[in-house]
Amino acid sequence: MENWLSNKNIVIIGGTTGLGFSAAKAFVKHGGNVIVVGRNPENCLVAELQLGSQSRAKQGDATQPNTALEAIQLCIREFGSFDGLYHVAGGSGKKFGDGPLHQLTLSGWTNTLDLNLTSLMLSNQAAVQAFLGMGKGGTILNMSSALDFTPFPGHFSAHAYATAKSAVLGFSKSIAATYAPNNIRINVLAPSIIESPENKDQQIEEFISAKQTLNGGRFGLPADLDGAAVYFMSDMSKFTTGQILTVDGGWNLTEG
Repeated sequence: MENWLSNKNIVIIGGTTGLGFSAAKAFVKHGGNVIVVGRNPENCLVAELQLGSQSRAKQGDATQPNTALEAIQLCIREFGSFDGLYHVAGGSGKKFGDGPLHQLTLSGWTNTLDLNLTSLMLSNQAAVQAFLGMGKGGTILNMSSALDFTPFPGHFSAHAYATAKSAVLGFSKSIAATYAPNNIRINVLAPSIIESPENKDQQIEEFISAKQTLNGGRFGLPADLDGAAVYFMSDMSKFTTGQILTVDGGWNLTEG
């Protein structure tokens, strides 16, 4: 297999579980070195053991200002350089009080935006500062959601989450335009509904089978995004910036 990421040193914020960990395995398989960042120390240990010598794991909270900066510094110390950032960290804010607007709490709003948007701003800022400081280009890949531009109120009415993920698109395009002259490219992946324990509901499963109709109708899997992530982190995408790739199993094409 061609090593698309040979000599690439990549930081994955939210890289010890789920989408991020799946991508980390793909990056290593394609010859890359990875720093994976996660909140849970046990997940960090497991990730580092499974990924092997081409990886290091760092415990950290993505919403804290120094987390991404320290991960990038670790990447440079361990592997000699820093070439790319993949920001995956984020998630549902329902436990904070996110939901339909008439039920949305202020805490739900602020915590969900911090988790999904502020964390991303901080990691992107640290990456851009590092690239500029080193006098080199690089690549940033951010995570949004197909729910941003094709919402479905029946099962997925979490308005703070939708706001945060929509803002990822505008933020990414804006910084992509600003830093293109510096050869820093910023792109976005937008998956639809990924398989998770909270989606284990018969009604949701039936809906997804009719909405995401590829491969017989199913939830997305973390590995479904790996090929796109490898592309954007590699030099194969060196003339691509400010783009949004939807990986949705047909979500945008059907009524469900």
